Amino acid sequence: MSRLSQIEEMLKFEPTDSFLNYALALEYAKVNDVAKAILLIETLLSNDENYLGAYYQLGKYYEQIQDLPKAISTYNKGIVIAQKIKNTKALGELNEALWMLED
Repeated sequence: MSRLSQIEEMLKFEPTDSFLNYALALEYAKVNDVAKAILLIETLLSNDENYLGAYYQLGKYYEQIQDLPKAISTYNKGIVIAQKIKNTKALGELNEALWMLED
């Protein structure tokens, strides 16, 4: 059973689990289904706006498909959340991603 299948199976029992949904998105990206990965992370963030790692990854996926306005918007949203919950590590990573994009 592939990792993708394993995660999908686990999600049958815990469909709103943020970590599992994030992991599923990463697996879809690994098999080059970035559109599905984006959809999964957008859904995840609509249910759990404080899942900070998702902002960074979603921004990277938007960069990958050349949707730079959405990447910038995503990083900025993540920065606001990171500041709100005082997560300096995530804040630094999101700021760096934004700076690299704007250079």
